[in-house]
Amino acid sequence: MHYVYILHSDKLNRYYTGYTSDINTRLEFHENSDSRKFTYNADDWVLVFSLECENKTQALAIEKHIKLMKSKTYIQNLLIYPEMVTRLKEKYKP
Repeated sequence: MHYVYILHSDKLNRYYTGYTSDINTRLEFHENSDSRKFTYNADDWVLVFSLECENKTQALAIEKHIKLMKSKTYIQNLLIYPEMVTRLKEKYKP
């Protein structure tokens, strides 16, 4: 399984977009990481979006697309409008 996920921090009022093949392990990493990564700056990250993809290539392409948008509004719209998610999966269909 391959996933694109989005975390949100109320403390920072920011979103974090990532890719993983094991979502539970990856979320645990963000919660317990002692590294100086982006997610280290807050301790209130909540999973607000996850998308199961057909393969790694599709997941990485969708993650890159979301990151290139550089827009909170775009992410918030992804959460509200499921047709956007469907279009993304179609656009990056393997």
